[in-house]
Amino acid sequence: MVPFAGYSMPVQYSDLSVGESHKWTREKASLFDVGHMVQHQLAGPAGPALLELITPTAISALAPNHSTLSCLLHPVTGGIVDDTVITRLPSPATSPSFYMVTNAACRAKDLAYLSSQIASLGPSARITHTVLASQGLIALQGPLSASILSSILAPRSPGLHTLYFGQCASFPLELVNGALSAPCLVSRGGYTGEDGFEISIPPEHTASVTENLLRKNPETLRLAGLGARDSLRLEAGMCLYGHDLDDSTTPVEAGLAWIVPKARRTSGGFHGAETILPQLKSKKDGGTEVARRRVGLLVDGAPAREGAEIVSDAGEPLGRVTSGCPSPSLGTNIAMGYIKSGWHKAGTEVGVLVRRKSRAARVVRMPFVETRYVREGGGTAPG
Repeated sequence: MVPFAGYSMPVQYSDLSVGESHKWTREKASLFDVGHMVQHQLAGPAGPALLELITPTAISALAPNHSTLSCLLHPVTGGIVDDTVITRLPSPATSPSFYMVTNAACRAKDLAYLSSQIASLGPSARITHTVLASQGLIALQGPLSASILSSILAPRSPGLHTLYFGQCASFPLELVNGALSAPCLVSRGGYTGEDGFEISIPPEHTASVTENLLRKNPETLRLAGLGARDSLRLEAGMCLYGHDLDDSTTPVEAGLAWIVPKARRTSGGFHGAETILPQLKSKKDGGTEVARRRVGLLVDGAPAREGAEIVSDAGEPLGRVTSGCPSPSLGTNIAMGYIKSGWHKAGTEVGVLVRRKSRAARVVRMPFVETRYVREGGGTAPG
């Protein structure tokens, strides 16, 4: 157990090592307790205006029961306050409602930010922000996730075959005693690159839902901790806030330009648009581009950890590693970090200083391991 964001969190469980847990997730399924994440609900007529101010997402185009990755942004600089997943809940058009999940380590900063941004809309803005403080949150991840979750669906449930990546639905789940829980918000997605579900559960039913999943699937489901969660997300090329993202990094630098849809690139109107939109254009088209970019690296020899310097063959400083570990799936060392623009193209040979020795490394595209999300119209699709 280790302290993390005010919680005591397991790095691993006693039945599997971190590497074994990682491979179990890739081959079968694992259950992660992510109740430390901060769950929010925003409701009211001013909700869409707030979200289109503080994120670059086209909230007006987000359909009910659909989710999207986004970032909370600082005014002017476009630096990332936090990354988040935003879901539009079914609700009347006159009072739209959204569910949002943010990082536990950013809790105090995010709550202060949201409070100030809501206040900036003025006293006439009708919006309610609720932190779902006691709500449980578990992540079921792995190729067998759908069959495992199906084992505790209600008898007349519509099933999971029409629920695709980036979509959600609310329905009860079976408890250990055979009764049904209050409705749980089940979202298809996750932080490992595998098919899976994140399940927001009313506090009185969190333990029983979790226990029932484990009890009904003893041969295919195991609990997993922070260690496997980190190596899985790194193989999937996903960022960890405070390491790969921070207040000084823009979405374009972070390789997240895709979260700014075409409509917002035209209309702007979000925090940091004056910085982010020029970064999306080349200098020849009147833009500014960016001086650094997030890249993936394959590293020879010893693994490169956070803070390791990236250098050229001549020893010129090019950037720094922000996350790195041995990849259990690939059997080689992987890392991500920020590198000077011009050196960011796949196949570029660089060095990484590990224990004061330059180790050969190569820039590669991410994800390192193909994702296996179940997308609408495409079955299990690689990322």
